[in-house]
Parts: sequence; C-alpha cells; structure tokens
Amino acid sequence: MAESVTIARPYAQAVFRLARESKALAAWSERLQRLATVAQDAEMTKIVGNPKFSAGQVADLLVSLSGEAGNQELASFVGILAENERLDVLTQIQEIYEQLKSADEGIKDAVITSAYPLDDAQLKNLMSRLESHFGSKLQPRVEVDAALIGGIKVAVGDQVLDASVRGKLDAMATALKN
Repeated sequence: MAESVTIARPYAQAVFRLARESKALAAWSERLQRLATVAQDAEMTKIVGNPKFSAGQVADLLVSLSGEAGNQELASFVGILAENERLDVLTQIQEIYEQLKSADEGIKDAVITSAYPLDDAQLKNLMSRLESHFGSKLQPRVEVDAALIGGIKVAVGDQVLDASVRGKLDAMATALKN
C-alpha cells in the first residue's frame, strides 16, 4: 500500500497543480472519481493487464468510459498513466488529490470514533463544537467502536481529543500505577 501511495503522489500533485491553475478543482475531483470507479471495474482490470491492447487503446477506452472523450487534458493524463503502467494507482491518485484539495480549501479530515452511532442532529452539533475547537472547517468520518464504552474520540491530523469512557479509564489506570 505504501508503495502505491508513493507512486501515486507525484501524479496527484501534478493534476492538482493543473486543476488549481485552471480553477477546476471540483471538475477534476469528479473526473478522478469517475476514472477510479471505471478503473476498478473487473472487466476494465482485465483489459488493463492484457498485452493484446496497447497503452493508447486502454487510455482511449478509459477516457471514453469516463464520459469525457473530448477532454484533451484528461486524455493526456490518462495516456501518461497508461504509458507508465500506472492505471492501477488511479484510486490512490484520487484519494491524494482529495487530500490536497481539502488542504487547499482549509478543510481537515476528522475521524470521529463513537461508542454509539450518531444521528444527523448530534453530528451537526458536534461538528460545530469541533470546528471551533480545532479552528478550521472539518470533513467528518464517523466510526463506531463499542470498546469505547461511551463518549467519543476525535482525531484531526496528529491531534487527538479523547472524551471516551475507555480513555478516562485508561488514564485512571495509568495514574493508579504511578
């Protein structure tokens, strides 16, 4: 996994610079999402790995299936990926691109781990408090972990806010040992 991310990063950075310069961040986000979806299709993976098809043919097929056959920038990007046999990292390119886009827009990812599922009202209330606490716009991803017993644990970048019962119990156990 780490190797594919390392391979994907320069491509994602290049397409991000292109998208930012042309003021088309959202459009490229959609394009990359479609490309990643098409590239993951079982039939498409058979074609990508098939030596009967040239890199150009595979690139043309992928671009046409993405719905933007007339887009020269997209065709060039996919052509370079196909020539360098990097179509298999399109998903990682799309993920890294989204991270770069979010960072550029001042949005950080927040992983919220809760002991119980959160409804929309609870999440909205929590997000307003977290955004003021962390001082930035947050994109939430909620995970449920019953081992927390109660409360939540929030990770934003390298900052962790642990307001869970499990975290408090662990802290008490550490204090008693010392």
